[in-house]
Amino acid sequence: MPKMKTHRASAKRFKKTANGGFKSASAYTSHRFHGKTKKQRRQLRGTRMMNKTTVKTYAKLLSTL
Repeated sequence: MPKMKTHRASAKRFKKTANGGFKSASAYTSHRFHGKTKKQRRQLRGTRMMNKTTVKTYAKLLSTL
């Protein structure tokens, strides 16, 4: 059986952490900041941890199971 290929689009967007989680950039950060409050803009900076319910799906895409 051939090896499972890594989903390249996912590999560019998500990084695996040492404890097995995934981190990624926040959504809603490309444009239209005038409609967001200062608090929203501040909290959208940096990275976010992926929800536990979707980790298994993305781990399979990234061939890390």
